[in-house]
Amino acid sequence: MKANEEILENIQELEDHLAKHIEGVDLSVHPYEIADLLVEVKEESEEAYKEFLQKLPKDLFAEVLVELPKSHQEEIYENYEAKELAAIAEVLDTDEAADLIQHIEEMDEEKADEVLSNLSAEDRGTIEELISYDEDEAGAHMQTELFDAHLSETIGDSVRRLKRLKQENLIDNVHHVFVVDDKRKFIGMISLEDLILHGPREVYKDVIEEGMITVSVSSHEEIKNVVEVVSNYDLSVVPVVNEKGMLLGRITSDDIYDIIEEEATEQIYNLAGVNDEAEQEESIWKIGKARGVWLGINLMTAIAASLVIGLFDSTIQSLVALAVLMPIVASMGGNAGTQTLTVTVRQMALGDIEADEAKETIIKEVMVSLINGFIYAGVMGIIAYVWFKMPMLGVVIAAAMVINLFSAGFFGAVIPLALKKFGIDPAIGSTVLLTTVTDVVGFFSFLGLASIILL
Repeated sequence: MKANEEILENIQELEDHLAKHIEGVDLSVHPYEIADLLVEVKEESEEAYKEFLQKLPKDLFAEVLVELPKSHQEEIYENYEAKELAAIAEVLDTDEAADLIQHIEEMDEEKADEVLSNLSAEDRGTIEELISYDEDEAGAHMQTELFDAHLSETIGDSVRRLKRLKQENLIDNVHHVFVVDDKRKFIGMISLEDLILHGPREVYKDVIEEGMITVSVSSHEEIKNVVEVVSNYDLSVVPVVNEKGMLLGRITSDDIYDIIEEEATEQIYNLAGVNDEAEQEESIWKIGKARGVWLGINLMTAIAASLVIGLFDSTIQSLVALAVLMPIVASMGGNAGTQTLTVTVRQMALGDIEADEAKETIIKEVMVSLINGFIYAGVMGIIAYVWFKMPMLGVVIAAAMVINLFSAGFFGAVIPLALKKFGIDPAIGSTVLLTTVTDVVGFFSFLGLASIILL
């Protein structure tokens, strides 16, 4: 009963938002809020969800669509005709329209071509250009809608043109004017807050030096470098130019936030041996298969560690205390290595570690690990001595911990740096390799020293 009341409230709230949007009374509700309500409605009533989608005006439907979860978007792409999807794409900003086409292409290449064929020649050409870029290039993330002005144009004329663009809903999220010359070569951009300081009759070429920002990126620039540019220069938007310096489009801060989130998510997944794309699948089989590959690799490395233990089976049988303490050495090394690995991979992603700084990074991480190694080796040595009443057992486990934490610091830094040098994503596979090293070194050093010193 309570669930029915909740869905009725959600539907009523959606109807109210829709009525106000159509009347133009209240446009303050963000499409995300409508999308969020729709997801809740869909969980309770598929029929009510589809019925409300049909009621949405084309412009609002397009904005809500991009806010829906990926699985909901895919369902819409499957159920709607190519003409309907083309109409939605024409309402969206060019970067979002390009994403829509690419998403459809991943599901059904033939339908994506059909959607493109239903677009106007101008929109089709723009979107085809955008989707021609590689996913990691700046051009794939830019939108061509922007507010530009010529050097010889007056500020008043450009502002009147901006008003028309806004009234016709042809542009949004405008914070800068991009100044270009007669050949459309990018000169610089001026924030609107600086622009209002000048009179309407002033010409751009006379005011361009004041408050001008000349930073731009190439359309073929790696997107991770674009993120660094936006961060380093505190920009809310960055212009994109071609090899001749001609202005092509812009990348706005909301796109940068999405890229940062995607990269951070990918790194976290990769460090855990999980494929970020596979995790977005609804198929349990596909998710399990992607994870299973790394679990299989991990099994092989675990067997390698077990083989090392097998070399000292007689040592363990003669002194049971070794079996009790053995996991501590491996665990401390594994945790120390994970700390080093996580810090190194993250700093590499942020561009804080370059090739010429690799040696300094390795030395720093080894020193940190050794400091902790000596401290906790001393603590564990005393504990082992008190626990088992064997002074030399304390010495053995202390020495093994120092050796293993040294290897954890060294290989925790070396492995991701080496993978990057060979063109492999440092986040992928680093954890599995490091765990193997710390387990093997930990067991071998502990049991090997025990064989020499205690027996």
